[in-house]
Amino acid sequence: MSTRFSNDGRIGTPPEVRMFASNGNQPPRGVLRLNVKFDNLVPTEEGPVDKGGFWANVEIFGRDVEQWATLYQPGMSVMVDGRMVRDTWQDQNGQEQAAFKVTNARVAILPYRIASVEMTPANNGAPTSAQNAPTGQGTPAAAQSAPAHDGVPASAHHTSSGQGTSSSDAPNPGA
Repeated sequence: MSTRFSNDGRIGTPPEVRMFASNGNQPPRGVLRLNVKFDNLVPTEEGPVDKGGFWANVEIFGRDVEQWATLYQPGMSVMVDGRMVRDTWQDQNGQEQAAFKVTNARVAILPYRIASVEMTPANNGAPTSAQNAPTGQGTPAAAQSAPAHDGVPASAHHTSSGQGTSSSDAPNPGA
């Protein structure tokens, strides 16, 4: 049983990636796991106060999870949207343990403490297709000075037509 979950939090540990072998005609896929602290902020006269909150694992599935893992860093603010499920397992002593996790998640990086974001051209100018993007996942922005697919730093790519951007992208303060 699961329920829809949407909340913002802060990444606590470095991302973990686990890849799975290809299955017949499909390329290898993987899961990216983030450990996120979701605060329970209560407004007061002095400002919001954290009254608890909880930690939860957040799982993102797709073919590009190894690349996405380089974007997420501990301390980063993120918005998580997915399904909250109860995960159960046996510990080393044979006791059943349980915790909540968010699966099939979409994780957006919030702009707090972010110095800059640069986009790389989609598929080096090749037409994009729905086959290249995993279901329910957006194309993550490349970190500053991260190499593009052709090995050239993203900061060296220039597009005058605005290709690869959409109205949902964050505004560029230098534009």
